[in-house]
Amino acid sequence: MTNPTLNSATQAFIQQLQPVFAGDIDGSDAARQVFSTDNSIYQFIPQVVIYPKHIQDLQSIMRLASQDEFKSLVITPRGGGTGTNGQSLTNGIVVDLSRHMNKILDIDPVRRTATVQAGVVKDQLNVELKKHGLFFAPELSTSNRATIGGMINTDASGQGSCRYGKTHHHVLALKTVLINAEILDSKPLNLQEFSQGIADKSEFQKKLYQQLLEIVENNQELIEQSFPKLNRSLTGYDLPALYDEQTFNINNILCGSEGTLGFIAEATVSVLPIPKHRALINIGYDNFQNALKDAKALMTLDPLSIETVDSKVLNLAKNDIVWQKVSPYFLEPEAPYVIQGINLVEIDAETPEALEALKQKFIQHLQQDESVKRLSLTLANGNQQIIDVYSMRKRSVGLLGNVTGEKRPQPFVEDTAVPPEHLADYIAEFRALLDGQGLAYGMFGHVDAGVLHVRPLLDMKDPESAKMVQLISDKIVELTHKYGGVIWGEHGKGLRSEYAPVFFGKSYPLIQKVKGLFDPNNQLNPGKISTPDTQPQASLIKLLEVPLRGESDKQIAKNDWETFGTTMHCNGNGACFNFDLDDPMCPSYKVTRDRIHSPKGRATLVKEWLRRENQGEQTQAFDREVYDALHGCLSCKSCTGQCPVKVDIPDSKARFLEKFHQRNSRSLRDYLISNLERFMPMMANFASLYNFVQKQKLVQSLQRDLLKVVDIPLFHPQANADLSKLGAILLKQDCSNLPQASDQAVILVQDAFTRYFDTPVFLDSIELLKKLGVQVYILPYFPNGKPLHVHGFIQEFEELRAKSSVLLSKAAASGLALVGIDPAMTLVYRQEYQAQYQQPVAAASFKVLMLQEWLVAYLQNYPVQNLKSVTAQTYYLAGHCTERTQVPASTAQWQNVFKAFDLKLETLALGCCGMAGTYGHEAEHRELSQQIYSQSWQEKQKQHGAQFLVTGYSCRTQIKRIEQETAKHPVQVLNAMLSF
Repeated sequence: MTNPTLNSATQAFIQQLQPVFAGDIDGSDAARQVFSTDNSIYQFIPQVVIYPKHIQDLQSIMRLASQDEFKSLVITPRGGGTGTNGQSLTNGIVVDLSRHMNKILDIDPVRRTATVQAGVVKDQLNVELKKHGLFFAPELSTSNRATIGGMINTDASGQGSCRYGKTHHHVLALKTVLINAEILDSKPLNLQEFSQGIADKSEFQKKLYQQLLEIVENNQELIEQSFPKLNRSLTGYDLPALYDEQTFNINNILCGSEGTLGFIAEATVSVLPIPKHRALINIGYDNFQNALKDAKALMTLDPLSIETVDSKVLNLAKNDIVWQKVSPYFLEPEAPYVIQGINLVEIDAETPEALEALKQKFIQHLQQDESVKRLSLTLANGNQQIIDVYSMRKRSVGLLGNVTGEKRPQPFVEDTAVPPEHLADYIAEFRALLDGQGLAYGMFGHVDAGVLHVRPLLDMKDPESAKMVQLISDKIVELTHKYGGVIWGEHGKGLRSEYAPVFFGKSYPLIQKVKGLFDPNNQLNPGKISTPDTQPQASLIKLLEVPLRGESDKQIAKNDWETFGTTMHCNGNGACFNFDLDDPMCPSYKVTRDRIHSPKGRATLVKEWLRRENQGEQTQAFDREVYDALHGCLSCKSCTGQCPVKVDIPDSKARFLEKFHQRNSRSLRDYLISNLERFMPMMANFASLYNFVQKQKLVQSLQRDLLKVVDIPLFHPQANADLSKLGAILLKQDCSNLPQASDQAVILVQDAFTRYFDTPVFLDSIELLKKLGVQVYILPYFPNGKPLHVHGFIQEFEELRAKSSVLLSKAAASGLALVGIDPAMTLVYRQEYQAQYQQPVAAASFKVLMLQEWLVAYLQNYPVQNLKSVTAQTYYLAGHCTERTQVPASTAQWQNVFKAFDLKLETLALGCCGMAGTYGHEAEHRELSQQIYSQSWQEKQKQHGAQFLVTGYSCRTQIKRIEQETAKHPVQVLNAMLSF
């Protein structure tokens, strides 16, 4: 691999590594940009990204790096890449262990242990452990994308740490690849058997163990004085935990070392029984300070954990997908009171009776104690309800990033820890500091452990913000020191390591000795936590020494920054890295495991592309890399609904394509697919001929080779059905025959695909409404424009939108509801039709409802009549990705509609079907499309067969293509239940 932008040493290193390396090596401009950020304020561009396939690859990297000619190179490990302090950022070589080294190697439910590779995601492990009634603690808000290796490297902790401790409390054994390429197999050693325990180790490792033992034996008093006594202790080179006069545990200095001592490759961890009976007590307060004060008293009642959230996070959650499930637990108090803070108090017990007794103990205390003003009290019982409530707390980091305006919450003093008894006083001073600087902020955290996440709002494009970062950081270092705490209670040190000597105190030279023993040439993630005593000229990286994201962001043209909207505010929280295949978030990332093909990766590339555009630095090569990244996007819009910041990659993709094709020609396929809607009514007149031609092998071969199109849908035999025979009334083009308003009439808005390719669903919808006593009016057919938008024909889309909006507005003026059938097409009227492009748009005077939205309201006033008597059976709903993530209430609405028909409908946890409109028909995406389908849909479709109901036209098309089966739409089941 040759890349002229890489330095010569890195190029030589890669050239020598390739012949002995089984994994992947990516020195592309795109990969380097994507790996230049995490969830911090920094942007540090690496030389190259390496993806080892196994531990031997890690040894090959280290063996080569330790040679004299490469001792100037620096190497940094990376897992989930969601760190808030730049722990895995480097201008050297990134080694990503998450792509390939993500296997669960062993689970022993009897001994309660699990052995995993470093890239295994915490929730991935817990899914398998749950089968045995076990789980891996501690709990993290990023548990669906945080890797075990990353947790070990930062000694992560989170909710429940007072009970479960930090990661190092659960580590039994590690395999670590050292800088000399040796594998260090480490586990706790009994000091009485110390010599015997290291007898089979290499001479280097024997010397390492002996020198570490000397350090702690000879400096016990100094170490005791230097390290604060905290639940969130000063981990990373944790000398107090290395030695306790009975046991020597080298794992406790490797945990929290952030890749500065070696690369964690595998870990054996202890796992715990899942709590048998749990409840969550949700308490609302009149002010946030009272929530903090109350937590101290509540801790005496022995809860499992206490989590706190301030009003800023709570109010942002109300506009998020999570609120659908959470709202019943946070009821609005009577005026004039407003909830300004909440505590989530989790309790657990071995038996239901013990849990009930503990619950009553808490409730009695809350009723009798009047030391603070409490405004609300609700209970969440059982695992699912608790998970629902915690889903909001877990999204706190992302939610704070979804505030409006250019000032956004920034993580640089956001995981401070002090003794819990001092937390309220400490936070009062913290808030006074921020208030004194005129800064807004959001707060949430683990009050039981004395940890609070505080994110001041700053516009990092403003040069003054960097000065504020330094000022606030310096002040908070003083403040935490005053209260006997640390500034790194949870998320590692990373690029805040400048303050390490302050907190390690007189023990800092001992920390340097440790670094020198493991990494004498300062190659492993240098400048973080400690410099080696073998390199006196080495220094820790200063807080503002590494480039900030804001420095790059401010080079983007203001108009582009505003036009590309939420994508510009991606904060790197990594919610799009969700490992769960049964979650719709970003199917292209799940199937490729390539960070470039994630919303975060694409957002990073779009920003850099816009920056280069504005600075005149664009190159054809980088243009193509950004195009390839966005071309892989399915435009399913799951990111828009599920990202806490609402990053909208499909919209940014459309805007990018418009700009890109101003200097790059389009394919003929783009023009044909994007304008297909326009021609369909005319083509339908020759449906039989069209279908005949499309079935010819030669035509299919030509389309695949010349147009890169496969599996083109055929017109349905009923495409030209006379709708008036079903009792529907066709509205005129000028809507001159609009009816009077009526709650028993509706206007159906046709979409091209349901109308012409999947006509039975359209006809069944009309029949169903008619049987329910509804007069159906049909709006004249017009192109929706979604294909135009997806392919970046923004000007054409705007012209069509303007014309279509006139017709929709006229129809809406009748007072009748406008209803669409296909969810993806219908939601275009509520999203893309409302967006700002070149021409400003006025607020829409129409709203097109999805069918279930209208039905659920209608059936409340007009109960179902004339139901057929059928054998009871359960149906299973497979909702369209866009529908599920943009309108999360839609699944419950379908369930309520089915309930009105005396039918049971269960919703399925599903990823994406892989079709996504035109994506699955594009030849280059055919294989990926089928892989996406197989990840989540295929097994459930086969399991439920005819009871598997599918709302999306694209999804039904995918099933027909792969399974050769015709999936039913929910309306088809409902229609069959009624007789005239």
